Amino acid sequence: MLLLELFWSFVKIGFTSFGGLSMIPLISSEMISHNWMNAHEVSDIVAIAEMTPGPLGLNCATFAGMRAAGLAGAIVANIGALAPTFTLCFAAAVFFEHFNRNKRLAQIMTGVRPACVGMVAGVVIQLALANYADSAGGVHVPSLILGLINLILLMKFKISIPKVILFSALMGVILFGVIGL
Repeated sequence: MLLLELFWSFVKIGFTSFGGLSMIPLISSEMISHNWMNAHEVSDIVAIAEMTPGPLGLNCATFAGMRAAGLAGAIVANIGALAPTFTLCFAAAVFFEHFNRNKRLAQIMTGVRPACVGMVAGVVIQLALANYADSAGGVHVPSLILGLINLILLMKFKISIPKVILFSALMGVILFGVIGL
């Protein structure tokens, strides 16, 4: 039953998102609503999925499925997440020429894009609360400073993402492991 629920959750995620970051709010909602994970665990899954090679949505499905039901869960979650994509790609391939010149479809996509941006913004806020709040409900200043440094490294200095992740991991060990902030 758990595998069927996991499959169905990721089918819904696949059909109602457009891959990548837009999957995260839906994955978070499904994982938390089924009590398969809490917000901090979802945040960890997203961080791990960002660090590993491959599409973010599939990496999240793999790790979430593994967390919820082991290897079988990871396989089922990936099949569920991919099933809508395969279905829609097949349908799009069949009707490609018609869709390519369809004014209504262009109008629909104009409305869908802002919805995706809004969902990503919601996840950013949820992840910020999970990562930058301390146990008393205030702001964990060392985490916030580390996040701002990472943002500057990425945006201003154009440091590559893997290097920033490595820097963050090293700083996490030093600040939160060795020093104990």
